Amino acid sequence: MVLGSFSLLHIHNHFPPIHKHYITSSSSNNPKSQKNLLTRRRTIAFGPILFVAVASSLTHLAIAQQQQEEDPLEQEEDRVVKLFQEASPSVVFIKDLEIVRSPKTTSDDVNLIEDENAKVEGTGSGFIWDKFGHIVTNYHVVAKLATDGSGIHRCKIYLADTRGNGFYREGKIVGVDPAYDLAVLKVNVEGIELKPVAVGTSQNLHVGQSCFAIGNPYGYENTLTTGVVSGLGREIPSPNGRAIRGAIQTDADINAGNSGGPLIDSYGHVIGVNTATFTRKGALPFVI
Repeated sequence: MVLGSFSLLHIHNHFPPIHKHYITSSSSNNPKSQKNLLTRRRTIAFGPILFVAVASSLTHLAIAQQQQEEDPLEQEEDRVVKLFQEASPSVVFIKDLEIVRSPKTTSDDVNLIEDENAKVEGTGSGFIWDKFGHIVTNYHVVAKLATDGSGIHRCKIYLADTRGNGFYREGKIVGVDPAYDLAVLKVNVEGIELKPVAVGTSQNLHVGQSCFAIGNPYGYENTLTTGVVSGLGREIPSPNGRAIRGAIQTDADINAGNSGGPLIDSYGHVIGVNTATFTRKGALPFVI
């Protein structure tokens, strides 16, 4: 039987066996001999108790050490949970609204309330770039708004402050790059404190590294999918037909609504913008 790094042999060596002492009848009436006898009896009785106590303490120590060392799966799960909790407040949900005008409405009457006068044309994801309210997303998520000449499209963005309070704002386009399928939006966050993402780099990535995608697939907010970097240096088409080179391929699920959300590494740093690309063989998840 082994108790942690100790064994019963170690205990035996540390506490040598207690030898029996034989008391002759000639000394039984001697007070000093009787006192020695009582002391010896107490020692004999105390010995097993001390042995049990030490063995019990070592057993508990071994169990505690084993609990700390075992179950790496639980430790990994806790790490991913913490990773999501830290990164998800920086991810936003984007809705493309088409305003249905009637003869009685004017531009001043238009708002972001989803009712019979405003229908959802599409959804996507994005992430908070800085504390001033700049949002990064895919160009194709807001392409209708970017090319809208009639003024009927609105961008409704759901986000949260640093305290976890959710709210929504209208997003205004401040920059687009269709060749790289990227767009930057701006929301008014005066008096509100935001949590920007931690920006990383994709230059030193290796195939096989863990990665995590956060977004809103099919409208399901704050969805986490996990995977690995499956390939590097891929070439995918952009919305304007040109090739985007250097894309990252991953096996983390990226579905409709995930586009524009962040792909993060094991340290919670953003290493790319998720996009679902449709090829002749089906949809594949890529990151730019």
